[in-house]
Amino acid sequence: MSKLELDEELVRKLSDLLDETGLTEIEYEAGGHRIRVARGGVVQAAAAPLAAAPPAAAPAATETAAEAVPANAVTAPMVGTAYVAAEPGGAPFVSVGDSVREGETLMIIEAMKVMNQIPSPRDGKVTRILFEDGQPVEYGEPLMTVE
Repeated sequence: MSKLELDEELVRKLSDLLDETGLTEIEYEAGGHRIRVARGGVVQAAAAPLAAAPPAAAPAATETAAEAVPANAVTAPMVGTAYVAAEPGGAPFVSVGDSVREGETLMIIEAMKVMNQIPSPRDGKVTRILFEDGQPVEYGEPLMTVE
């Protein structure tokens, strides 16, 4: 295991990203090391052999989130900012009632200044959109239902 030399500039960028998005914590992994920054000044760094796991939430929040995940939900695969369209004021990728095919883009999540297209996991019909355009989202948060 190599010793991690703390990259203060990276920690500052991650902290700024927390402030921008209103998130409570963010985790970054590269070069065999992982850095997690959380509100309240907690910074953790570790060598890569840690198992990749979603950020831990408070127990009450976890129970509430588990109960609130609707059937057939499309959940956020990452922490970031969710958008319904490719550009501000643009036509949304999908609307409630639209039929979609597996692999069709449903939304975009911006993470670390990268726009990530989120595909539909199955053929179906969009029955609910559970986020507002430009809303910060957490890993595993339900964003849409496709039935």
